[in-house]
Amino acid sequence: MSKYRNLVIGTALASALMAAPALAEKLGLGRPALPEEVAAWDKDVRPDGLGLPEGSGSVEDGEMIFADKCAVCHGDFAEGVGNWPKLAGGANTLDHADPLKTVGSYWPYLSTTWDYVHRSMPFGDAQTLSADEVYAIVAYILYSNDLVEDDFVLSKENFLEVEMPNADGFIVDDREETELPLFTAEPCMENCKDTVEVTMRAAVLDVTPDIGEEAAAEPAAETPAEAEVAEAAPAAEEPPAAETAALDPEMVAEGEKVFKKCKACHQVGEGAKNRTGPVLNGVFGRTAGMGDGFKYSKVMAAAADDGLVWDHETLSAYLENPKAYLPKNKMSFAGLKKEEDRAAVIAYLRSFD
Repeated sequence: MSKYRNLVIGTALASALMAAPALAEKLGLGRPALPEEVAAWDKDVRPDGLGLPEGSGSVEDGEMIFADKCAVCHGDFAEGVGNWPKLAGGANTLDHADPLKTVGSYWPYLSTTWDYVHRSMPFGDAQTLSADEVYAIVAYILYSNDLVEDDFVLSKENFLEVEMPNADGFIVDDREETELPLFTAEPCMENCKDTVEVTMRAAVLDVTPDIGEEAAAEPAAETPAEAEVAEAAPAAEEPPAAETAALDPEMVAEGEKVFKKCKACHQVGEGAKNRTGPVLNGVFGRTAGMGDGFKYSKVMAAAADDGLVWDHETLSAYLENPKAYLPKNKMSFAGLKKEEDRAAVIAYLRSFD
């Protein structure tokens, strides 16, 4: 609705501005706005690209600028910090009870992202970014949402080629024409139904059952046969929690989602390549610093010499706070603070053993 409200305000303002010269001359007040003053106000960018300045910015440059100017609130990988907004993730969650609305999952127009960053960011220092810096930051946000590759360069020329996943997820608000007449018509208050009768009873778990309180409170009695089977059957040994997580397909799927925070530096799976960080195929059970073809830091090499092996315990501790676990190592990631997130990522990595 704010879009249409702004349109109405803009139309009223335009009318006032057209009448302003005559009023100014009559009352002896004001002067015509200078071209540079009008340009200073004219910052909006439309979905069709109108208003975009010349310029360009790469994902690579955007990562550095984002880390310097945006990560303190939005995280190194646009995952959000504390209550500050998440800018990445949430794909295919809009039909969930608790959807994650981010630039990648929810925003229909890339121009909204460019316009907002240009006008309002960085927090506390708004409108200090150059056009090239804004292009670079928006490119990195797209990359964080898996919408472009790491070598992508965003510019005025290719801006409209970027397809936002939720571009068709919005409709025109026509409730004034379609719904309002239904609720403003004269209501019918008679002859609604001849008779009313109960035709069936609810049979769902959140409805109080139609039994007495005493019967509801008493547990079902165990039959002699059931008691004998329960006594004879030995208790099954449960596998360790780490092993269970590694074998649980749902945990692996959850780990794949969490691993998006790691994808800016690490790859897994067939065809994976070393990037800022090493390939993580087969990392579980491997001695630290032993990935093929990757140049590890001296700290990681020293840990390897000391016999550090990546198992569930060591990986979890490292992922929780990489800098605290191995001070001065090259990994700049702030860490996964939730134990369930760490367990899920480890399960996902184990699927590539």
